[in-house]
Amino acid sequence: MISPIDEIKTRLDIVEVIGSYVKLQKCGANFRARCPFHSEKKPSFFVSPARQIWHCFGCGKGSSIFDFVKEIERVEFGDALRILAQKAGVELKPIRPELRTARQRLSEICELACKFFEKQLEANKSGQEAKKYLLKRGITEDSIKKWKLGYAPDAWRGLSDFLVEKGYQIEEIVKAGLAIKKEEIPDSRLQTSDSSFYDRFRSRIIFPIFDLNSQPVGFGGRIFGPREKQEIAKYVNSPSTLLYDKSRILYGLDKAKIEIRKQNLAILVEGYTDCIMAHQAGTENTVATSGTALTPYQLKILKRYSDNLITAFDMDVAGDTATKRGIDLAQSLDFNIKVITMSQKKDPADVIAQSPQLWERLIGQSCSILDFYFETTFSKFDKKTPDGKREISKILLPIIKRIPNKILVSHWLQKLAKELEIKVEALEEELKKIKLEAGFLKDFEPKIVSSSKSRKERLEEALMSLIFQKPEFHKLITENDLSFMDKRTAVLISKFKELFPRKEDSDNFQTKFSDFQKNLSSEDLNFINPLILKTEIEEESSEIDSGQEFQLCLEEIRSFGIKNKLEQISQQIKRAEEAKDSPKTDHLIKAFNELTKRLITK
Repeated sequence: MISPIDEIKTRLDIVEVIGSYVKLQKCGANFRARCPFHSEKKPSFFVSPARQIWHCFGCGKGSSIFDFVKEIERVEFGDALRILAQKAGVELKPIRPELRTARQRLSEICELACKFFEKQLEANKSGQEAKKYLLKRGITEDSIKKWKLGYAPDAWRGLSDFLVEKGYQIEEIVKAGLAIKKEEIPDSRLQTSDSSFYDRFRSRIIFPIFDLNSQPVGFGGRIFGPREKQEIAKYVNSPSTLLYDKSRILYGLDKAKIEIRKQNLAILVEGYTDCIMAHQAGTENTVATSGTALTPYQLKILKRYSDNLITAFDMDVAGDTATKRGIDLAQSLDFNIKVITMSQKKDPADVIAQSPQLWERLIGQSCSILDFYFETTFSKFDKKTPDGKREISKILLPIIKRIPNKILVSHWLQKLAKELEIKVEALEEELKKIKLEAGFLKDFEPKIVSSSKSRKERLEEALMSLIFQKPEFHKLITENDLSFMDKRTAVLISKFKELFPRKEDSDNFQTKFSDFQKNLSSEDLNFINPLILKTEIEEESSEIDSGQEFQLCLEEIRSFGIKNKLEQISQQIKRAEEAKDSPKTDHLIKAFNELTKRLITK
C-alpha cells in the first residue's frame, strides 16, 4: 500500500509548490530564484523538476518538497505533511487527539471559529444587519463567500462555548487568540458559568486572516451595532499566536500571489475592505497591511513574487510616520515603488464603490515614489528662499541616501540640484553627513554561515559532479586515488565504477544511474542530489573544458593525499629514531623521498 508521503510526492510537482511561494525562472531543464532563506542579489536557489529536489548553492539548504515547506512555513514535519496533503487532496488517517500537535489543534480551532462566524452572519439577527451593511458598502455576495466574512454575536462566551463543545480546552482557545482571561481586561459586567474567560470578538464583523495556504490563522473584527456608539476600539485584531504573527502576514496574499507573479506587480492598500473591493474590481494583485506599517518580513515575502509595488496609502512625506518608515524600508530593499494619489478622505474602497474605472485610471496614473516625494515636498516650501532650500533638502536627502543604486542616487541629486538652483557638489557634501539608522535590516537579514567544508572536501564534490556529467571519467580514478579520499566519497565512487565495467556501458547511463540512486541511503542521496543538480546547471552554462577541470581536481586531490602520507611518514620516522630502529628509519626515509619526488613532478 502506497504511503501518504509517496502519494503526495506523486500528486504534487515540486515546481508548482515552490512556485506558489517563490518567483521561479526557467533555467534550461531547471528553475532558479533568489533564495527565500537568505538575502542575495544573484539567484543561487535551484529547483529540479526531473529529480523533484531543490537546493540553494548560497546557504546550502535543500532537499525534498517537505523540507521546503518546513523551512518556508516554519513548521514541524507533521504540519508540513498536513499542508501538502491538503494541496494534493490526500486524506491523512485520523490521529488520536492526544498525539496532534499544538499547532494543528490551534489550526483546527481557527478553522471552526471561521465557520462559526460565517454561520452567524446568516443566522444571527444582528449578523443579518451586518451583512446588509457589507452589501451597502459595495461588497458582493460572492466576495462575502470568497473571503469567508462573518459576524461575532454580542455574547460573552458564544464562540468559546461552541469550541468547548467540540472538545477543545479553554486554554487552547486563549492560545488561538479567540478568548481572553478576565484578569487581562477586568470587566464587572461579565456573568458566565466560568467568569475567568470570555470571547475576544463580540458584536463585530469578522474578517478572517489567512496564511499562504488559505488557512485561517487570525481574525480582524470591526465593531458593528449598538456598541459602535460606545468608546471602544473600532477594530480588534488577533494577538500574536503560534499561528499568527501580524508582522509576517499580508492580508489577501493567499489569493493575490499568482496574479502578483503574473503581472510582476503588487498593489498595497491599508484595510481589509480596501483589499476585498480591489479584488472585486479586477485588481486581484492587491494585498493589505491591515493598518500596520510594512515590516521587513512582509517585504521579504513580497519580494518572492515581484520587485514592483504600487501603494495606496495616506502618506505624510515630512513626518516620521510608520507608513513612511515602511516605504523607506521597501526603498532600501531595492523595490520599484509607485504611489496612487487619491483625493483627501478617500480610501480605495470609497473610490472603487464610486467607480471601478476611476480606480483603474488612478493605478495607471501612479507616479514613482521619488516623484511623489519631490512633488509633495516642493509644494510645502518655497524653493526660492534659503530656508526653503534647507527644509526641502532636509527631507529629500535622507530619502535619496536610502536608494541602493548609485546611478539613481546621482540622477535624483542632479534633479534636486536643478530644482533648487544650487551646485550638485553642495548636495553631495550634505549627503555624506547624513547617517541612516544603524542596523536598518539587522533584525531580519539572515546570515549565511560560511562553509565549513575544507578545500579537499570541495574538490571531491567537484570531482563527483564531473563524473555524473561524464561517466567515462571514472576510469581515470585508481584505487590509490580512492585511498586519498573521504570514506563516503570513495565508497560512492566505487559503487559508481561498478555500474560501468565496460566503456560501452556509458551509453545506458540514465537507466543504470537510476538503479544506482535506488540503492543509496537517504543520507547519501541528500549528499549527491545537490551535486547532480550542480552538474545539470553547469552542463547548460559552463564553457570550461570538463576534461581539463577533472584532471586538475584529481591532481590536487592526489597532492593532498601525498602531503597527508608524508605527514604520517614523518611522524613514523620520528618514532623510529626515538626507538633507535635504524633499518625501519632508513626504510621510512626512502619511502618519504619517493613520495616527495611524486609531489615535485606534479
